[in-house]
Order: sequence, then structure tokens, then C-alpha cells
Amino acid sequence: MPQQRIEYIDAMRGFTMILVVYSHICHFCLGDSTMAFNDVFFLFRLPCFFFISGWLFEPVAARPLRQVVGHKFMVQIVPTFIFLLLLAPPPEFFRQLGALKGGYWFTFVLFEFFLIYLFTVRCCRRGGWLLALTVTVAAFWFSSCQHQLRTVSTSYSLMPELLDAAGLLSMSMWRYYLFFYLGTWVRRHFQAFEKQASSPTVIFGLTVGFCVIASTAHPASHALEFLRFTIGGTVGMLMVFVWFRLAAPWMQRMAVYRWLQYIGRRTLDIYMLHYFFLPRMLMPMSHELRAADSLPLEMLTVALLSLAVTALCLIASYVIRLNHFLGHLLFGTKKN
Repeated sequence: MPQQRIEYIDAMRGFTMILVVYSHICHFCLGDSTMAFNDVFFLFRLPCFFFISGWLFEPVAARPLRQVVGHKFMVQIVPTFIFLLLLAPPPEFFRQLGALKGGYWFTFVLFEFFLIYLFTVRCCRRGGWLLALTVTVAAFWFSSCQHQLRTVSTSYSLMPELLDAAGLLSMSMWRYYLFFYLGTWVRRHFQAFEKQASSPTVIFGLTVGFCVIASTAHPASHALEFLRFTIGGTVGMLMVFVWFRLAAPWMQRMAVYRWLQYIGRRTLDIYMLHYFFLPRMLMPMSHELRAADSLPLEMLTVALLSLAVTALCLIASYVIRLNHFLGHLLFGTKKN
């Protein structure tokens, strides 16, 4: 039986997907990942996505293992490598198989999170939080120390192979597993969470807490940066989740809210397609935009570009889905 869709979850996914496109326009098209408030959005954007992914996966994890893994492989891994081949044909394709997978690391890592969580459910349910924290700490340490590990790799014969294997598995991105696991935990205890999250004190505390954390500079210490990453990401994603849930009753009739829901139901399509529509030719204009030294102008420019790229992706997605075979192969839609 298909799961009933939750409107504010779809809207939250749509909002987060637009922020992903927003981030990539800043980075790939304007050459500055910190412009237009993007450094603040970065703090909660990916935690939100992994949190929602964990929330949605929790009921699925109890299904037969072979069925779950097979379906997720077709939805997450097969499209990832097809689009990567289209974006970077061989021999460039083989140079894109590092941690970032040519930009398509998210779906690859998400599939790995599914496997880790399936192992947790079946083998160490009581140790779920400990495993999640261990994976996150180890991955964050590895991500922070990769340069040093590369420097000393010549002293240990197996070190280069281990580092290459870690890159192939995108293990540095496993630092987001804590947010995925938190999403599954909230889904299991949602009634208690909902009761606490409806408190005005909690809502105010989350909002103020995130603003305080986002206003702080990145610390030099790895330990403090880890705390900023985990606490800031957790507070930020919970803030967004609570606000979307509370706003749902009075926003559900608004056209913007319905469009966010539609985008949220097409996040995989947009993620796979948007690299082909990024206006990289705007890079020479980025200097003029930064020279204006206007944060509102930067945000408006990047937001409009993000909406335009998202709209092009939705059009391309609609056309592709007209062919049931391509829709199933590229986006994991059900066979007709």
C-alpha cells in the first residue's frame, strides 16, 4: 500500500531543493559559495535533506531486505551513474568517481545510509545512536584530516589504496548520517516530538539558537567545528521542520505552497537534471555583482536564477516522464 503523502514534508523538500540549486549557482556560476547568505543556508540545507530522507525511510526499513535494497538501488544508484555518464563521458567519467562523484554524491551516499540503517534495524537497534554518532565523528575527522593523511601516505604502503577506497565510497560525506538517523528517530517517536515541538518556547529557542550559531565564525579547532556542524545543523533543520509544520494550515491554499509541494515530489528529477541547466556563462558577471556590495541584490539575483533552473528541470522531467521506460530508468518511477 503506498504511503500517504504529507503536504508540509513535500513543501519542505521543495524548499530545500531550491536551496540546493541556489548553492550550486553561487558555487558553479558565480564562483563564490559564501555569497547571497549561502553560507548560512549551508548550515541546515543538507541536514534537512538527510533528516527528511530518514523520516521517509523509517517505515520502509521493516520491509523485506531484498525488496528494499533492490528498489533503492534502482532509484538511487542507477540514475546517478547514468547522469554522471551523460555529464562526464569516459575517460572523464572515471576521474569523477571520487568523494563528490562529479556532484552526484548525494544519492550515492543516501543509498549507503539506507544500508547502514538497515543493518542497525536488524542487528543493533539498541546501539543505533552510538553507531550514528561514531559514523559521524569518524567521517568528520576523516574529512578534516584528509590532507594530512595524503601527506603521510607515502610512509605506509596501504594508505593510498585505503584513501582511494574511502573516496570511492564518499566516506567523508558520512558525517551527515547523524541527521539521517535523527529523522528516523523522530518518525518513530513523532507524537512525543510533536507535543514538544508545538511549544512556543521551543520554537523561539530553536529560531534564536540557530541565528546565534549561524552568526558565529568557523572555529579553528576541529572539535569546535564539529560541534558547530552537528548542533547548528540539528537546530537549523528542526527549526525549518517545525516552522513548515506550523505554517501548513494557513499556507495550504497559497499557490507558492502548492508549487513547493510539487517541487518536493520531483526532488530526484531536479537533482539529476539541474547540472545541465546551470548558467555557467555568468561567471564573468560575478565580479560586477560582488562589486555592488548589496546582499539583497545578490539574494534576489541568485533566487531568480534558482527558480529559472528549477522550472527548466521540471519541464525536462515532465517530457522525460512521458516515456515510461525513461521515467523508470532515470527517475525510478513505477513501471506502467
